[in-house]
Amino acid sequence: MSAPLSLSNASGRTEHSGSRILRLPAPSHLLVPLCPPVRVQIQGVRNDQIHPHPRPGGRKTAVLRLLESKGAAVVEEAATDVIALERAGGHREPWRDQCFIGKNVALQRQRQARAQATEAAAIFFDRSPVCTLALSRYLGFAPSRLLEDEVERVVGDNVYESTVFFLRHQGSIQATEARQISFEDSLDFEQLHRQTYRDLGFKLAEVPAVPLADRVALIQKTVERLHW
Repeated sequence: MSAPLSLSNASGRTEHSGSRILRLPAPSHLLVPLCPPVRVQIQGVRNDQIHPHPRPGGRKTAVLRLLESKGAAVVEEAATDVIALERAGGHREPWRDQCFIGKNVALQRQRQARAQATEAAAIFFDRSPVCTLALSRYLGFAPSRLLEDEVERVVGDNVYESTVFFLRHQGSIQATEARQISFEDSLDFEQLHRQTYRDLGFKLAEVPAVPLADRVALIQKTVERLHW
C-alpha cells in the first residue's frame, strides 16, 4: 500500500514519496498541518492519507470543509476534542498536564485506525503524532515513551505520505476555547513545528494565503501530481 500524503508530515525519503502511490486503489492519506500553536495540530494516517498541518490563523477548518464537500474524507483534529472533553470534566487548562499529550496520541491513533477502512479516494488528516511531538516540545514536556513509539510507528511504517501541506497564516489568529495563544507566539510554534517535520524526513508543501478556493485547488493539483 502506498504511503499516505501528508500536509504536515515530513518524510523526504524516497520510500515515503508520492512516486510509490501511482494509480493506487487505496485512498490517499494526506496530512494537512496549518502550522498552528499550542492548541495542537492535525496529521497523519496510512499510506494514502493527506494531512493539513496549519498554524493558527491559517483557516485550516475552512480548507478541510471545502475539501470534504468535494468528496475527500477528513479526519478531525484530536487535541481540540481532548481539550473539550477535559474542560467538560472541570479541567480548565488540560494542556498543562503531560497526560494531555498521551490522551491526544491515543485519540489520533484510534481515528487513524478507523480511517483505514474508508473507501474515499483521499483522506485528509487534521494533525498527526508529529504535530503532537512538536506541541510537546513547545509546552516544555519531555517526549513520553508512548509519543516516541507512536512517532516511530507512523514514520517507520509510512503511515502518511511524505509530503505535508502547511497552510500559511493570514496575518492574524482567532482565539478559541482550544487555542489561546498570541500571534507572535504562534510564529515561534510554527518554526518548531516545521523543523520537527523536516527532522523526520518530511517534505513541506506550502499553501499560500490566497482565497479559499485557490488554496483548495492548489492542494488538489498537488495531490493529483503526486499520485498520477
